[in-house]
Amino acid sequence: MAKAAGPAAVRERVRTFALGLPGTVEEFPWGESVIKVNKKVFVFLGIDDGDRPCGVTLKLKDPAAHAHALTLPGAKPAGYGLGRSGWVQVPLAEPDAPPADLLCDWAEESYRLIAPKKLIAELDGG
Repeated sequence: MAKAAGPAAVRERVRTFALGLPGTVEEFPWGESVIKVNKKVFVFLGIDDGDRPCGVTLKLKDPAAHAHALTLPGAKPAGYGLGRSGWVQVPLAEPDAPPADLLCDWAEESYRLIAPKKLIAELDGG
């Protein structure tokens, strides 16, 4: 069985995936990496300083994905009231942290909730 990627590698894979989506940019408000589309955040990647545990925060409106995310070890609704809007904070340093592929799927879901229709059509090959 293959060894799972470490938290920093998983975080970087999600970051690279998210930045590959149409019209995305990375910014660093509050010293924290966020990926935006149309000036709106769709993935929070936190601060990559080695002092804080790696994690990602994504907006999940699909009931099954949202429920699944909240069953992960250490996962919780995002702070500052974002949890009420479907945002979930997922730590990556937990032993049963989700694989990068699943987090990339969730990053795409979060993107689709926020991106303009024109960019979603571009993503879908239209």
